[in-house]
Amino acid sequence: MQIDMQSRDLPLTPPIQDYIRRRLSFALGSQYESIRHITVRLSDINGPRGGTDMRCQILIKLNSKAEVVIEDTQSQIRVAIDRAASRASRTVTRKVARIREKAINAPDFSASPSSEQSKAYIDKLLNDDVEFYFNTAPKQGVEQ
Repeated sequence: MQIDMQSRDLPLTPPIQDYIRRRLSFALGSQYESIRHITVRLSDINGPRGGTDMRCQILIKLNSKAEVVIEDTQSQIRVAIDRAASRASRTVTRKVARIREKAINAPDFSASPSSEQSKAYIDKLLNDDVEFYFNTAPKQGVEQ
């Protein structure tokens, strides 16, 4: 699981990087094989003015080419990371379950007739005495 971290208007210190890695490893560890890449973006929306403005956005690319984007805004960056990681865990688990469900319920094409069987069936249909009816009546308003 590759994790890229980006920061805008906020220092990305080594302790914050370690915290993000630990938190995501814990939250997404059970779905490790399904995840191809994770991007974490941290930003301070209001800058020095303060307020509820620390944003954590997590973009998760799954092996099935699906993407999950989670965003959370809080007054403290660690709280935003925690909440986004928790939501990411639940969302990725649901998404992977849906993908697996679709794979299980997909039609089994291996059970379909072979090409030789299909050709024999088509030949039988063509050789049977089947009458085809075509509508040969002229269309109204069209000259022939």
